Amino acid sequence: MSDFAMYHALGQDSNNPNGQQQQNAPDPYRPHVVASPGGYQQAGSPAVGQAPYQYGTPNPNASMPPTPNYFPPQQSLPTSPNVDQLTSQMGAVGLGVEQAIPHKPKKKDRHAYHDIGTPVGTSQPFNGFPASGTPNQFLNQNTPPVGGAQWQSPQITPAMSQFPAATPLFSPAMPASPMQHAARTGPVPFGSPAPAQAPKLDPEQTPSVPKSRDAPARYYLDNVYPTMEYHLPPPALTPFVAFDQGNSSPKFARLTLNSIPTSADALAATHLPLGLILQPLAPLQEGEVPIPVLDFGDSGPPRCRRCRAYINPFMTFKSGGNKFVCNMCTFPNDVSPEYFAPTDPSGVRVDRLQRPELSMGTVDFMVPKEYWGKEPVGLRWLFLIDVSAEAVNRQFLDGFCEGIMHALYGPEGDAADENTQKRIPKGAKVGIATFDKDLHFYNLSAGLESAQMLVVPDLEDPFVPLSDGLFVDPQESKPIITSLLAQLPTMFSNIKNPEPALLPTLNAALMALSATGGKIVCSLAALPTWGPGRLFLRDDGSMHSADAEKKLLATEHPGFKKVGQKLVESGCGIDFFLAAPSGGYLDIATIGHVAAVTGGEVFYYPNFHSPRDTLKLSKEITHTVSRETGYQALMKVRCSNGLQVSAYHGNFFHHTFGADLEFGVIDADKAIGVLFSYDGKLDPKLDAHFQAALLYTTAGGERRVRCCNLVASVNEGAAQTMKFVDQDAVVNIIAREAAARMAEKSLKDIRAALTEKTIDILAGYRKAFSGNNPPGQLVLPETLKEFTMFILGLIKSRAFKGGKEPTDRRVHDMRMIKSMGPLELSLYLYPRIIAIHNLDEKDGFPNEKGHLKMPSTIRATFGKMEEGGAYIVDNGQICLLWLHANVSPNLLEDLFGPGQTSLKKLDAFTSSLPVLETHLNAQVRNILQCIESNRGSKALTIQLARQGLDGADYEFARLLYEDRNNEAQSYGDWLVHVHKQIQLELSGQRKKEETDGLASAGSTFVGLRTPYWG
Repeated sequence: MSDFAMYHALGQDSNNPNGQQQQNAPDPYRPHVVASPGGYQQAGSPAVGQAPYQYGTPNPNASMPPTPNYFPPQQSLPTSPNVDQLTSQMGAVGLGVEQAIPHKPKKKDRHAYHDIGTPVGTSQPFNGFPASGTPNQFLNQNTPPVGGAQWQSPQITPAMSQFPAATPLFSPAMPASPMQHAARTGPVPFGSPAPAQAPKLDPEQTPSVPKSRDAPARYYLDNVYPTMEYHLPPPALTPFVAFDQGNSSPKFARLTLNSIPTSADALAATHLPLGLILQPLAPLQEGEVPIPVLDFGDSGPPRCRRCRAYINPFMTFKSGGNKFVCNMCTFPNDVSPEYFAPTDPSGVRVDRLQRPELSMGTVDFMVPKEYWGKEPVGLRWLFLIDVSAEAVNRQFLDGFCEGIMHALYGPEGDAADENTQKRIPKGAKVGIATFDKDLHFYNLSAGLESAQMLVVPDLEDPFVPLSDGLFVDPQESKPIITSLLAQLPTMFSNIKNPEPALLPTLNAALMALSATGGKIVCSLAALPTWGPGRLFLRDDGSMHSADAEKKLLATEHPGFKKVGQKLVESGCGIDFFLAAPSGGYLDIATIGHVAAVTGGEVFYYPNFHSPRDTLKLSKEITHTVSRETGYQALMKVRCSNGLQVSAYHGNFFHHTFGADLEFGVIDADKAIGVLFSYDGKLDPKLDAHFQAALLYTTAGGERRVRCCNLVASVNEGAAQTMKFVDQDAVVNIIAREAAARMAEKSLKDIRAALTEKTIDILAGYRKAFSGNNPPGQLVLPETLKEFTMFILGLIKSRAFKGGKEPTDRRVHDMRMIKSMGPLELSLYLYPRIIAIHNLDEKDGFPNEKGHLKMPSTIRATFGKMEEGGAYIVDNGQICLLWLHANVSPNLLEDLFGPGQTSLKKLDAFTSSLPVLETHLNAQVRNILQCIESNRGSKALTIQLARQGLDGADYEFARLLYEDRNNEAQSYGDWLVHVHKQIQLELSGQRKKEETDGLASAGSTFVGLRTPYWG
């Protein structure tokens, strides 16, 4: 390993991305803004500036007196006005966030890039950190506290928090004796059995997810995230521009712990998982440097001879540059003559800054033929279109054909060639097949006048009836393809076979793609009850409360299991677009298994309605085709000596535990969870390193390896670890493991285990790391303030909630959780809600630097909904426009157009806003477009939820996760329950729930290594 100085230059040789010189300069990283309507200027609207409450009434709850406490009235404590007097409230209720524990300086560490225990400094003033010689009293005046995030305000400690540091509680001069205390009268003490009229916790004093999102979002409008200087990544939902300095961007890889304990015992004291969330093909934000593609010719990229790790910025060179030392296994390797370069006196290669693989954390390597499984070719897209009666009757066939047309050629169908090239890479080809009780292939050769249909009637032994003309260049055969897609709904409108045959269709598609690999996009509108592999109605509605429900959450069908495995082996993956007939049963557990095991995705429309859902369907097909996609993929994760991979979670195929992960396809929205365990003890003088290598073929036909490299410091005690926890990564790992257990354990047991895990983490922190706080105070780690809310959101999600829920919805959400990236999961567990009836006149328009000014989000509770209000509610899967029954007619006219003055006049099936030249309409459209650029794989279309009129009003109520709903407690009651259990744990009186053999799962939920779910 190397000295600190060897990688000191990673921050020193590059310009400070957040330096003072950029404060007033125009920022090049500008988010997209929706186009202005004709004759309308967004930046300087001629509209009269509107008052904050132009359309609504002030919040009636604003002036209500605070609710009673668990404690007798106490004297209010003085606090500064910039924290909204929450300090005194918190002292009364007993909620607090622990102050950062002073870090004891360590001996000189031999870290490769920084000492994570102190703010980063260089030989010159950098990022606000003073040069050597600055008096101590001036340190950290303009930088976040140790362990704090870079967007935190320096005036509050810990900063960026509506929760200031814990304040001393009231201490009586003459404390009561135990007998006096037992005989007291008055309010019920915290943790005691409460009567029916027990006082409630003031929700304003609980940690706020919206505030924890809004503050960093504002910070990163004007600042870049340097990957080596800041120890905590931004929250997952925060849009930011990453500056790669050798550590991979959090968009590609997130560690749960950015400072790792030396031993398994120290990690066990925190009860936190040591894991890694990988999203190797994650999309970049505008302004970020594209991932460099490096070609080392026939020799391939340099690799360690022992552990086969790829060359990366943390490998060190010695013997004048003749040897490089692996940062994973410390093995010294010879440098090949063609890769040799001398080193400077500090041991750094003189060409390091000119070599991306030595200065950037994420790179792509072109690889030679020895890495090929098959000759790489452009991606083959095969569209399998359901033309059965249900698809025709519900106009799902029309919508799917229209969506393919939009995906290939743009919304107008006659876009320029360059637009097509952006959607379909050069070299990629497309094919089309349809199916009902028969299977139909189409010859799309450019020389034909129209497409030729070839029917495969033998479903027992399907075959591909043509070799030439099945896959064609979409631009060369554009007239043939567009004509066929336009005719398909009419062609099958008179046939209407009611039962589709899915499994024979998948087998035939496998034959068509077996030589090259590729991607299948399949629509389905009815349960496939025809032909070999037919499915039956397994869910009759009587098994929801029994253990037998577990059988409905997994597939036992050998045909679908076999075709999934064969697709992966052939380098093929599949995305399904499923429209349930009138919300009926489709057996997604069986059908979706093929998508899950091949690395694909299921887009589910529980109650498809045309034309309301046609726009969403079209957008999602376009996204599927246009997002970065690789196929024939293998993944390997490596880590430092002393650690080992112990489990994987995600949608992929895994032969045996030690083998590589296999993906038929992998795209920009898919993430994988990796758990690590100790096989020794880490050296606190060395860093811990992680490398993920994804071998894949691009849609353009190039065989590459995507390398993501991460580094974390090692500390002897776990106290430092608690300061550098990535909350989003921890929640993601726990959610994945919970989803993986759904086929093994009952939902009740899983919910209990999630609760126990939450209590264990917070109680462990309270016992070991929180200092001498009063026992009546709930002390939350600064880095896990919103953790309890996210776990409650997980318990309330469709996958795990109590009560009745269609098994199709459960299993769809379960598989979705297993493949979600941190951004999409964060939004899924806690929606963002924006009030549009009291927007500031500048909201939704660019500021002087070109950044869109977004309004603040509000908490997901009905107590925040104002009389006459209008709200955007987005959880990444669905976007509701909720309108209060007493909403202003002026707001409706400004938003939807003249004459739309009442809720009943609105079109219940609208999916987008009209383009109007009104201030409010332009604001909301801009806000929606900004939201659309910051979510996962699901398209954003609005669905009206008019209070008391639409069924979506129930979905709106379900998404208010801070309220009592989804068969679970409110946020305040949940915190009270958690606090009570923590107090019992501290006093040694806690009894863990005995739930069907899962007694120990609460404390070791992340740590039990379950067999891979296949």
